[in-house]
Amino acid sequence: MIKKRLAGLAAAMLIAINPVVAQEVREMNFGILSTESSQNLKQDWQPVINDMSRKLGIKVTAFFAPDYAGVIEGMRFNKVQFAWLGNKSAIEAVERANSEIFAQTINADGSLGYYSFVSVHKDSPYNTLDDIFKNAKNMSFGMGDPNSTSGFLVPSYYVFALNNVNPKTAFKAVRGANHETNIMAIANKQVDAAVHSSDVLERIQTRQPDIAHQLRQIWKSPLIASDPLVWRKDLPPDVKAKIKDFFLAYGKSGPDAAREKALLNKLTLGGFQDSSNAQLKPVRQLELFKEKIKLEADANLQAEEKKTRLDDISRKLSELAKS
Repeated sequence: MIKKRLAGLAAAMLIAINPVVAQEVREMNFGILSTESSQNLKQDWQPVINDMSRKLGIKVTAFFAPDYAGVIEGMRFNKVQFAWLGNKSAIEAVERANSEIFAQTINADGSLGYYSFVSVHKDSPYNTLDDIFKNAKNMSFGMGDPNSTSGFLVPSYYVFALNNVNPKTAFKAVRGANHETNIMAIANKQVDAAVHSSDVLERIQTRQPDIAHQLRQIWKSPLIASDPLVWRKDLPPDVKAKIKDFFLAYGKSGPDAAREKALLNKLTLGGFQDSSNAQLKPVRQLELFKEKIKLEADANLQAEEKKTRLDDISRKLSELAKS
């Protein structure tokens, strides 16, 4: 009797300390970034999620939000247990949502990255970034989601910070939207130029080639590391193992590999590989460099405060270089 009571007390304490580990996981939500309309994303991702549910033995439901922050907040409050994110949004998830990277996407051609583009309509008179900057006061420009790596962070640094241009004051109008919306806006001449990613353009080239044909790229970024997959740290170890095994094997092995490969191709993916938070290092450096340039150009900041903040950035950059 005493042994049974002690066992019951131990079980109760385990549940109180860590309910996620103690209780069987029967349902999970997989977060998907709003790079395109939810309808298009669901159409392409749902067959993969159906396979995931069968292989894991756990019901998996796609979680969509109108912006990147919605998925991050979903992870923060455990409404989303694992997700496909961009590098910048993964930093937010790691820092604010008790999450970590466990895998990385591989492109259909086997490469491990993608690009940020600035595009104009094919009939536009503008051919370079200099053309854009010279005529900015008469132009409308489309930026991406503030938590997007290719839609916001990369162009903010390479297009604007390095050229000492503030997009908020340089253009007649600036609008923020997801990649698909920006591509459609260029094609329909609703904006004069806009940022979008190469992978979303590839998907639109497949689905709507007439739309993609209306665009002309005038700037291409350095290679951006492929998107990470993240999970909440407090998922049970056995569930983590099942999730990682599913992604790393999907489209590569087993009797359904050819069918799975075809489903991945619709997502312009070739599969997944093991990864960790280490893949975020270049993006963290990029954010710090961007902040450094912004501070150095701020004429309204007191000299002492500017020095303190710049020294702090230099310290963080040094720590990253050593890690």
